[in-house]
Amino acid sequence: MAHTLSSKKRIRQNAKRHARNRWRLRTMRGALKEFMTQAQHGSYAEAEGAFRTACKVLDRTAQKGVIHKNQAARRKSRLSARLLAKKQSGK
Repeated sequence: MAHTLSSKKRIRQNAKRHARNRWRLRTMRGALKEFMTQAQHGSYAEAEGAFRTACKVLDRTAQKGVIHKNQAARRKSRLSARLLAKKQSGK
């Protein structure tokens, strides 16, 4: 157990940051799941809206340091490929 005031404060800060990062990951995964649902079952316009939202969330998550910027770029690239495939399928 921590004894000094600074180490106790550090534990509190880490707990807050951990909770905040978990929330950001949950939000990101939810946005990605929403896009996948729209890409499979929704119209192209709905999928495009979900894609824009997912990209914003991915960028914000990467900017905050929760995920690496290259991971965000890779995920956005794969999402855009799915969106393009949906557009070309004409559904």
